[in-house]
Amino acid sequence: MLSLPARGSARCTATAAAFLGASSSSLALPHFRQDHGQDSRRFLSSSTPMQAVADLRKEYSASGLEEHEVPSEPMTLFRRWLDEAVAAKVVEPNAMCLSTVSADGKPSGRYVLLKGLDDRGFVWYTNYQSRKGQELAAAAFHVDGVDAPAAGPPACLTFWWGDLERSVRIEGTVERVAEAESQAYFNSRPRGSRIGAWASNQSRPIGSRAALEAQYEDVCARFGGEKEEDNEGQVQPVPKPEHWGGFRLVPERVEFWKGRQSRLHDRLAYALLQEEGKAGGRKWALERLQP
Repeated sequence: MLSLPARGSARCTATAAAFLGASSSSLALPHFRQDHGQDSRRFLSSSTPMQAVADLRKEYSASGLEEHEVPSEPMTLFRRWLDEAVAAKVVEPNAMCLSTVSADGKPSGRYVLLKGLDDRGFVWYTNYQSRKGQELAAAAFHVDGVDAPAAGPPACLTFWWGDLERSVRIEGTVERVAEAESQAYFNSRPRGSRIGAWASNQSRPIGSRAALEAQYEDVCARFGGEKEEDNEGQVQPVPKPEHWGGFRLVPERVEFWKGRQSRLHDRLAYALLQEEGKAGGRKWALERLQP
């Protein structure tokens, strides 16, 4: 838990409101920010008959996903689809549902933002003391040149790009991002986000919204306010908390889904056959699954 000084100055209040009132969409994969116009769709109210829910459906397009059109490994295709989601201005194209499981076998899911992508896997950042952080606590730190531990905790990521009738599911094991990599990303974040990493005891109960905003104001004051430099031009650094950093999911199975007419959707799944570092590098098998 945080040990905080006395209540911060009023100059932090606007920053607190801006930080706590906005979604966590500050990105390192470039900054995807969109103006969300009024949505003309009508959503179901609590009085809507269940039959109306059952009748909700969408007919998908005829365009599909064919084996001869995809590469021999999944990362190239994933990058292509992500680029196309960005170009199509899909809302939060790097948002992904992270699914984990507790020690007693209870699953949970939540949305996080993809912040890094390379041949090693998919990276996001979080509070290590949060529920997801605790469920991934067994993950070891990545060391360059050393294979990730085979016993890393399992997890799954799911992307949904509804406007493009596409989804991707990635299954694998999790490792912690190297500390230097977490530090570099933390330093690139907006100042309000860096302060927010200290202000929130993520996943812990709190009495009210006002109490959360008070925590933010106190931490803001603790680090010298909302400006990067003080009145004398001296930098006011916000250090990275020890309890904050990155995770990387190392993929072992990647499934690409494309909606098709009459619910005959395309599903192409890559399964890892050979680990990186062995003769020939990573090898993937590709198969089509029935929808």
